Amino acid sequence: MNYSRILGTGSYLPKKMVTNDELSKTVDTTDEWIATRTGIRARYVSNQEETSSYMGYHASLRAVEAAGLSVNDIDMIIVATTTPDKGLPNTACLLQERLGVTHIPAFDITAACAGFLYALSIADQYLRGGIIKTILVVGVDVLTAVTNWEDRSTCVLFGDGAGAVVLQVTDKPGILSTHLHADGRQKDSLTIPTWLPGQRKDDEPAYIHMDGRAVFRFAVKALGQVVEEALAANNMPQSAIDWLIPHQANLRIITALAEKLKLPLDKVVVTVDRHANTSAASVPMALDEAVRDGRIQRGQTLLLEAIGGGFVWGAALIIY
Repeated sequence: MNYSRILGTGSYLPKKMVTNDELSKTVDTTDEWIATRTGIRARYVSNQEETSSYMGYHASLRAVEAAGLSVNDIDMIIVATTTPDKGLPNTACLLQERLGVTHIPAFDITAACAGFLYALSIADQYLRGGIIKTILVVGVDVLTAVTNWEDRSTCVLFGDGAGAVVLQVTDKPGILSTHLHADGRQKDSLTIPTWLPGQRKDDEPAYIHMDGRAVFRFAVKALGQVVEEALAANNMPQSAIDWLIPHQANLRIITALAEKLKLPLDKVVVTVDRHANTSAASVPMALDEAVRDGRIQRGQTLLLEAIGGGFVWGAALIIY
């Protein structure tokens, strides 16, 4: 039986970090107000050079190196992003050019903060089917580019970054299962109006709009259910989970899910305090950090989960 296994991880953060105290100099807010409600203390903000393809490129190089491979070993590239460099071509093609690999499939998917899990699931199906041998999956977003810095209810929440993994087909258990969901009825709870000039209403800026309370209520319930679904699908008790790697949106949501799983916070990878919400990048970036600092070891059981605008959400159960 074929499985897909994570061979290497990588990530990239922009050069500029902005703390809550620095943000409070231009926004009507305080470090205490932000940290108490979200757990966020800082975020990274990209410059004009640090586009999605640029950050994805640097994260990809680190993942390929960690996998012990060459970029020429990659058979497919999947990029999860809500903030592509251009309308056309897709970011995966721009990344492909930067990597110097040609004649392999390269495409984007848009599933907001759950994008990496959606991309991971797609890659898993290709690898399990024996169609492809090695796939590069990247989650990357520059949400600060679509952030209204005059709206203190949203501008404090988001940051930029990229995370990547290299997956390869194997006969040993790796990704055990992935579970994806969506509910388009919640489309207005977290949205970015179109950035196409011909479709804007009165030149409305393409900024993030969010109903924070609605997102919080839905997220806690949906994530709890999809986690239970993943465990049940594998006949696995909660106690079998070595590490929870959640979407880094809000520390309260992360804590609520950890309590539901009866997991102590020292078994939860938390980066939201330093990175804020980096959308599709948050899960692979957190995974890479915990792999590189030695917390996550081969053979351990990982539970990944995320939810984003749409709503779209999902979970993956993995033997690392």
